[in-house]
Amino acid sequence: MKKYRVNVNGNNYEIAIELIDEATAKAAAPAPAATPVQSAAPSGGEKITSPMPGNILSVNVSNGDTVKKGQVLMILEAMKMENEIMSPIDGTIVSVNTTKGATVESGAILCVIQ
Repeated sequence: MKKYRVNVNGNNYEIAIELIDEATAKAAAPAPAATPVQSAAPSGGEKITSPMPGNILSVNVSNGDTVKKGQVLMILEAMKMENEIMSPIDGTIVSVNTTKGATVESGAILCVIQ
């Protein structure tokens, strides 16, 4: 076991890390979470993708909604942090490809704006 001191946001923490072999790590790893099947995105339009793997805490838009640049479309929780997914353009939501509570991978299409 090795001990390290880590500074996070001005707070010092002491952590201990145990080195284990690959077989032990695979045996202890949790089963992968189910990822919902995503429908195909319409051709054209601005595809809004997940910047990182995580869980969708809220979806603030639905098909047909008009959105403005900078508007929060959904909240993605990753590594215990809430990340706002904002609209990069003004437009209309033509496809919402995720739901509240869904697990998404990095690069997954969350919605499409035209």
